[in-house]
Amino acid sequence: MKPRFSNQQSHAMTLTEMLVVIVVLALLVVVLLPALRPHTEPVHRSYCVNNLKEIGLSYYIWSEDHQSKFPMQVSVTNGGAMELIATGNVAACFQVMSNDLSTPIILICPQDTNHFFATNFSTGFSAKNISYFVGLDANTNSPQAFLSGDDNFAISGAPVKSGLLKLLTNSPIAWNNPRHTSYKSHFWTPANYKSVGYINFADGSVQEATSYELDDYLHQTGLATNRLAIP
Repeated sequence: MKPRFSNQQSHAMTLTEMLVVIVVLALLVVVLLPALRPHTEPVHRSYCVNNLKEIGLSYYIWSEDHQSKFPMQVSVTNGGAMELIATGNVAACFQVMSNDLSTPIILICPQDTNHFFATNFSTGFSAKNISYFVGLDANTNSPQAFLSGDDNFAISGAPVKSGLLKLLTNSPIAWNNPRHTSYKSHFWTPANYKSVGYINFADGSVQEATSYELDDYLHQTGLATNRLAIP
């Protein structure tokens, strides 16, 4: 018996079909890649948020013993840090609250590579052990004022330096580096939406902000000038 041969011919993929397959695979990679990333960044972001919430709570606990005022509103002679923080001395503000802060470790963002943990609030404690700014104009009567938050600002693209920073409502402010990045961003996402940071407001809330939203929050403080002490 002779073997049967099919009359149906097999066809190789055309160049157009191959290009379509490549494009589809590329799109799948772009869409699925964020979901396949390691989950360390979301964990670190939650640590940062929790740090700022603890810091905000410490401010309020401290204020209960000082006529509802924060350390930057109380003179050094009365146990505050007003004169010292006015020069940009961030460490002094947290030192006067040391009894209300659980540990100096919460003053460091896990994603911050420019500062390092301190073991206590006395020996060698300085701005090098702090990731978060102090808002000099925050008070219990200005709920939208900046109390604390990530310190990695840039003005007109230039990273801010340690010390006292005065922000006008029209200051061209943005996040300097992607200490935290948005997991909703893709390669087509505008740069102002890729990096995020966290702001602790005077009402105790902590909000995530892109560089674009940061500019909005600055306007919402209602203050002509926002003074921040940068570590």
